[in-house]
Amino acid sequence: MSKIMKTFVMRGIGKVAFMDKPIPVPGPNDAIIKTTRALVCTSDVHTLHGAIGDRMDLTFGHEAVGLVHQTGKEVKTVKVGDRVAVNAITPCYKCINCLRGFPSHCTQMLGGWKFANIKDGSFAEYFHVNDADANLAIIPASVPDEKAVYTCDMMSTGFMGAENARIPLGGTVAIFAQGPVGLMATAGAKMLGAGLIIAVDGVPNRLKMARHFGADITINFKETDPIKKIMEITGGQGVDSAIEALGGQETFEACVKSTSPGGTISITGYFGEGDYVNIPRLDWGVGMSDKVIATGLCPGGKVRMQRLLRLLETGKIDPTPLTTHQFPFKEVDRALRMMETKDDGIIKPLIIFD
Repeated sequence: MSKIMKTFVMRGIGKVAFMDKPIPVPGPNDAIIKTTRALVCTSDVHTLHGAIGDRMDLTFGHEAVGLVHQTGKEVKTVKVGDRVAVNAITPCYKCINCLRGFPSHCTQMLGGWKFANIKDGSFAEYFHVNDADANLAIIPASVPDEKAVYTCDMMSTGFMGAENARIPLGGTVAIFAQGPVGLMATAGAKMLGAGLIIAVDGVPNRLKMARHFGADITINFKETDPIKKIMEITGGQGVDSAIEALGGQETFEACVKSTSPGGTISITGYFGEGDYVNIPRLDWGVGMSDKVIATGLCPGGKVRMQRLLRLLETGKIDPTPLTTHQFPFKEVDRALRMMETKDDGIIKPLIIFD
């Protein structure tokens, strides 16, 4: 059997290539996964353009499922051949940040995000998973890989946006941007019992998708001032919660402006540019509005993944309408470029491995 695999790597800012690398070897607590399905993320685009600094020959990808190929001698809960999902965030669960209750920041800020950040990612025929017993979840037999792969980031991140928004049962929420994460935040808000869900975007097919996932009202910001409209809908009060799902100054400000005093602004967007994010002073009550700004990095780990997989297994949600395009692994570079340009109405491209 060959010990060499094909990978898709970053060759410096703005540059990508396919590259042969050795198949990784697991440590005693780790596992090697043979990739079957993966998704391309807008975060990959941010990384490509230097949002987290330069990278040379680092394998891209952080959303993938597959088959257990090899395990370390101390791994107890999965075995070779098991079909598994792994979150984009793979904490060690031993360091001080993990023990403090912030495993997404394992060892350092954003340190739980290891794939394609501080180690090789999953756009490869095989990829390495640290602390396998804590991070791998067996996929239920009734859940196909094409669904399970959405638990790795999009469902976990989008649902986190809704969870962190502290939406009161029957409360009002506005979700700014209806890309994959925003759409899952919309779905999460519905499952958490929001009474009125307002989705904001400028792309008609994304607004249509938002209605599919639970939005009661959609606002096309290219046609209507969303702040004015939200205030009109809420009788001038503003929403209980707002979710920022883009990572932009304008959408962040819109969240602050549209949220009522005492409300929560939940940030799931990746702010990939600039040195500062500015808060609109008066709409923030000059610092005294009791508005909470909550941030978070996609929650990872086995328990989180098991819960997300359970939602798929019991039919509570089907995220696969997000899959607008499919590509074989050999065309992942094309999928990445389309995610950058948003050509052809792309929302999420599925990568299929042989």
